[in-house]
This record gives sequence, C-alpha cells and structure tokens, in this order.
Amino acid sequence: MPTRTPKPQTVIAHVSDTHIDVGADDGGRSVARTRTVMEYLNALPYDLDAVIVTGDIADHGTPEEYEAARELLTTRHPLLTCPGNHDDRAAFRAHLLGERPTTSPVNHSYTTESFTLALCDTSVPGKHHGTLTDETLTWLANTLAKAPADVPALIAFHHPPVALYTPYVDEIRQFDETRLAALTTRHPNITAFLAGHAHTPAATTFAGKPLLVAPGVTSTLRLPWEPQTHATHHVHRDLPPSVAFHVLDAEGRLTTHYRPVPLV
Repeated sequence: MPTRTPKPQTVIAHVSDTHIDVGADDGGRSVARTRTVMEYLNALPYDLDAVIVTGDIADHGTPEEYEAARELLTTRHPLLTCPGNHDDRAAFRAHLLGERPTTSPVNHSYTTESFTLALCDTSVPGKHHGTLTDETLTWLANTLAKAPADVPALIAFHHPPVALYTPYVDEIRQFDETRLAALTTRHPNITAFLAGHAHTPAATTFAGKPLLVAPGVTSTLRLPWEPQTHATHHVHRDLPPSVAFHVLDAEGRLTTHYRPVPLV
C-alpha cells in the first residue's frame, strides 16, 4: 500500500453503473471490472474525501448481486450510494446497506467542513426513467437547509435531468426537473450536479450549474455519430472502466478529471 499523504484540496471519486451480475451469462465480467476500479481507488496514496456510486449498482436487483456488491465496494474512503433504474430499493437496503428492506426512496447525505454531498434517489420502481418524488425533494430541501450555507453543496443522483443528445439515454432521463431547478435557485451554494446512467463521461449545465456525468464501469455508450456495429449495439464493452474525480479547492472552484482504469 502506498504511503498516504495529505492533500490540499477536496477530492471526491465518482463511480457509476457497475451493473453487478453474478449470473453465469456474465462470466464474472462485471465483478472483475468493479473490483479493478475499487482496487485502484483503495491503492491511491491520498485518502479521498468520499467515493460516491450513482446507481445501477446491481444489474437485476437481486439479493445475490447486492451481497457481491457489498464486498466489492468495501473501501477505506467514506462511501455513499444511491439506486438507479436497475436497482431494487428493498433489496438495496437489506443486502447492500444492511437496513430494513423498505421501498421508500434511498437518500443519503454527508457533510464535512469543506462540502455537503446529497445523494438522491431518482429511481421509479418498475420503470427506467427517473424523477424526484415529493419525499426526496423535501428531504433534499431539509438537508440543504441544515447544511452550512457557505459550504459548497454537490447534488448527486442516477438520472441526468437534461438531454445529453444520446437518444437511447435521453428517452429514460430524469423528468419533472423544473421542481429541482426551482429548489436550486434558493440555495446558491449548490456547486454542481453529479449523475450516472449515461455510461459516458459528459459535462453540461442544469439550472445554471455544472452537470457532470460519470462514465460507466460496465460499459461505455456509443455516441450517435460513432460507428454502430449493429442496430441495437449501443455500447462499447471492450473499453476500460473509468471513474471521475471531482476536485474542490479552497475557493469552492470545481475541477473534474476523468480517468480510465486499465484492466490487467
């Protein structure tokens, strides 16, 4: 293990779309790719301020997949997770988090002297698109109200709330986003929104703030103008998994680096 050294900035690692599948058809592929990413993060010389996983942790939402994910996502860094459209809330709670298996939204927050992280559940049980329920919006408003107003806040979820010009993903993005935009105007310390779901690193804006999309661990989306090997083959499965690093400096300025993790 490398010697750990202090760092002058806040660094948050952003992982998404592991799609853990323990079935025979997967052949251990998703487990191997997730393990490679987590071993990379755990071997870093710096202690990260947080690691977030923005949904689609399991591929089918089964207890066995979450049991595997709980072992794979073990890390020395603070870890926060939220569900995606492939996840099952009750199994997520019971087998990944060790909580009572309710079907209510799975929302988590983490506040330090340097930042507030709020991970919101945008999943809609039985559907692939996303939205923020009244319960989650109220939770988010209360979380932001309790957090220091002079500390940057990062809001994370699975589904991006705007189109990314990738038709397959845009059809199942987060909808009813105007309520989130209205909440954003009341909290100027919101620094950025973080999302997954798209399986491609992307950067855009939402409600006047950066919206930063993490790459996928299990696969990478083919963009519409890239060659398609088959009419329904919309992902690269041979590219390495990737992570995003979000860096906050003392002035609250955010910088994001996207880093592929070589498979060995």
